[in-house]
Amino acid sequence: MTRSFESPAAYVQGRDVVDQLGDRLKPVADSALVLADADVLEIVGEQAETSLEGSDVDATLEEFGGESSEAEIDRLTEVARDADADAIVGAGGGKALDTAKAVREQAGGAMVSMPTIASTDAPTSSLSVIYSEDGEFERYWFYEEHPDLVLVDTSIIAGAPVRFFTSGIADAMATWFEADAVRRADGENFFDEDPTYAAHSLSRLCYDLLRDHGVSSVQAIEKGIVTESVEAVTEANTLLSGLGFENGGIAAAHSVHNGLTQLEETHHATHGEKVNVGTITQLVLEGRSDAFVEDVIDFSIEVDLPVTLAEVGVEDPSHDDLDRVAQAAVADEETIHNAFDVSSDEVRDAMIAADELGSRRLS
Repeated sequence: MTRSFESPAAYVQGRDVVDQLGDRLKPVADSALVLADADVLEIVGEQAETSLEGSDVDATLEEFGGESSEAEIDRLTEVARDADADAIVGAGGGKALDTAKAVREQAGGAMVSMPTIASTDAPTSSLSVIYSEDGEFERYWFYEEHPDLVLVDTSIIAGAPVRFFTSGIADAMATWFEADAVRRADGENFFDEDPTYAAHSLSRLCYDLLRDHGVSSVQAIEKGIVTESVEAVTEANTLLSGLGFENGGIAAAHSVHNGLTQLEETHHATHGEKVNVGTITQLVLEGRSDAFVEDVIDFSIEVDLPVTLAEVGVEDPSHDDLDRVAQAAVADEETIHNAFDVSSDEVRDAMIAADELGSRRLS
């Protein structure tokens, strides 16, 4: 038995830490390419450029197209090579950060994750989720190296739309249930090795912080303010969820998410929103008690997360639609197999049952 635990080289979180970007990057880079979509460049582009150039790091800003597709990764890799960048700085949400990781893998150099929303656990990981140009999940890309630095400015996080923050809560909540299921099933983590006790404990801490601080943190984000609850949940959404899912392993919740991306009507829903439907489905697959599942559903409702298929765009789904989702969720390469030996029919039925439980709690 071989256990493993891997992580980024450094994690820094707090108010106005974007101003530290240049000082923290200077020891390893003389030039940097900052990738972000147009909206994120408006928010952090000038501040990042000022910090980099103030530390004598040449800065090039480039607009990210919005989809972590192979075509966009190839385009931006050429931009990085043309700029002779020593470091890639990804700013924004999960897709921007995943694209930056892929560009670093192809162009070389250092990599900084600079999330502007606490919406996913992508910032700390050594993998990218690759989608088609139309937004359908395709595959995971794995790398030998993690980001050199994760820089999380909570003043920026607090200024983002609350929906992104609650989406991060959903993604982070899945961390505990998936890591625990993997451990109970003697499954493997993302490094094809056994999870450590540390990974299991950090995943549980992640969930506990969400339950202790989730509601108050969302209320603070709605006001655009930073409180200790915001700091706690930002850490759970970003650091603990990231360490937990990679080192603890993921299971059915993310497989159901991947299945849901096959339906075009779900493309408006965020990653975390679809994961939350997957989490409830996983709890049904596990045979958890009604009271347990209803408690998770009630917390989800309290922080304004979807608990039904209709809420992620799948209203009155056909049998064929649900079969398509379920079949994608149990594809050979899917993570559901880390913890469950189930058929697509069982996944489909669990989705229907989870949807009914969610509908009842909403009524």
